[in-house]
Amino acid sequence: MAKDIFTALGLMSGTSMDGIDAALLRTDGQRIIEPLAAMSFPYNRMMRCLLAQAMKEARGMTDRTARPGVIREAEKAVTEAHIAAVRAFREEHDMEIGLIGFHGQTLLHRPEKRLTVQIGDGARLANASGVTTVWDMRANDVAHGGQGAPLIPVYHRALASGLERAPVAFVNIGGVANVTWIGGAGKLLAFDCGPGNALLDDWMMKHAGKPLDENGALAAAGRADEAVLRDYLTSPFLAARPPKSLDRGDFPAALAEHLSPADGAATLTELTARAISRASQWFPEPVKLWIITGGGRLNRHMMARIAANVAAPVAPAEAFGMDGDMMEAQGWAYLAARCLKGLPITFPGTTGAPQPLSGGVVSRAQNP
Repeated sequence: MAKDIFTALGLMSGTSMDGIDAALLRTDGQRIIEPLAAMSFPYNRMMRCLLAQAMKEARGMTDRTARPGVIREAEKAVTEAHIAAVRAFREEHDMEIGLIGFHGQTLLHRPEKRLTVQIGDGARLANASGVTTVWDMRANDVAHGGQGAPLIPVYHRALASGLERAPVAFVNIGGVANVTWIGGAGKLLAFDCGPGNALLDDWMMKHAGKPLDENGALAAAGRADEAVLRDYLTSPFLAARPPKSLDRGDFPAALAEHLSPADGAATLTELTARAISRASQWFPEPVKLWIITGGGRLNRHMMARIAANVAAPVAPAEAFGMDGDMMEAQGWAYLAARCLKGLPITFPGTTGAPQPLSGGVVSRAQNP
């Protein structure tokens, strides 16, 4: 295999607490994109509780390298979970892994303070797997004054090169929702646009004892509260010009607490849809197509509400032969290849970086 083409495994856990997505990609970090295999490894309830505790404790962090109390415990658990995921992936798929792109678990994201915290020991993962690992990919951008998110737009641009329509928008609905606008000649604009599944998932766990609103069934049975929506939609974040990025906890869940379980689910689903629609005010040109990725695309009611709020066709990634579940993990594999080559992963139009920047820490296995 040519030295500049990698069989890279992207490991994504991100802002959600669902688990780990693992996607193997043959790529040069530029034009070559060949998905090979993918698997998911859900976190159990104990792990989700540990991460929730760590996120709560992280709110007071000022040093991104600090690992006090439960955060140290959570980092060890996250690292071991990823080591186990790589081992299980290899047992299932007899394929070479030449490179790992390791996201880690985001606990805190405060780019205005030049602070972003993703836990997970990339050096430990490299040594345990025997594979060169690229990790901590947000930090260099934030250190240079960028938002540190979103990072996947350069991968979206590579995917969009195979489409005939432009401009096109990719929307990833994970814990936070982010949008990538891709215009002619590959021009990029990207930013976090509002809550994704985080508020709704937390609501479901608290009020229904379930991790998500499957197919939007509870929200579909309720009615969105316009007064609560107005309170949410007056957020300074939604009115701010990009670049901008969100922390998972930036929107207050308490605003909906007086609502019934169904009305609360309907309101939080509508919030995500309207925030996505409002993102279009910043596009240089109207889009001809919205492509939805991430867990939110599996929520039928949410997809219907997005379609009702935007002015162009809305379709899941699968409609164009893409994997909407694994796009983020694939993107992290793609970014790892770019980082290893010193190619930029963030840009003025995606994170507000002062110039195109590469990033990431490269840890090489001591015993490959």
